[in-house]
Amino acid sequence: MEKESEASLGLATFAGGCFWCMVPPFLNHPGVIEVVSGYTGGHLENPRYEDVVKGLSGHYEAVQVRYDAKQVSYQELLQIFWQQIDPTDAGGQFYDRGDSYRTAIFYHDEAQKEAALASLQQLAASGRFKSATVTKILPATTFYPAEDYHQNYHQKNPWHYQSYRQASGRDAFIRRHWKKT
Repeated sequence: MEKESEASLGLATFAGGCFWCMVPPFLNHPGVIEVVSGYTGGHLENPRYEDVVKGLSGHYEAVQVRYDAKQVSYQELLQIFWQQIDPTDAGGQFYDRGDSYRTAIFYHDEAQKEAALASLQQLAASGRFKSATVTKILPATTFYPAEDYHQNYHQKNPWHYQSYRQASGRDAFIRRHWKKT
């Protein structure tokens, strides 16, 4: 029984700008077991937050989502991802600017790669956005968990998190493009 449940576990990695804002939409979804904030896609081993935001490591801020594939599909996770970001912004996300805040889907196997590419093509063809989508589809690399104070930041510092999220323009963008908050 335990081996069967382990076989249904999946891992997905998404870069959607500030990782604080990417945790709750996934964490609150049925079938998601854990969401870890961290860094991926760079060249520096064991990067620190300061290395990442200063552009010294080449990493993206990202979240790694562990999920039960019997309860939530990778395609559903892709939809959650797309509905949290501006896929047309190559310079960051909302008021977070710089390479560490760019968007990307990091695939862990060929099935995820194909699903990610298909979802990107579907979004681009939908006409939802006037500009071209620039979100990259990249192979997963080493994922480094962020410092403890970044993990579940929305729960540890709810007032600051809500203020930051509101001021960033992310929620207004989501409402405007997806009719959700």
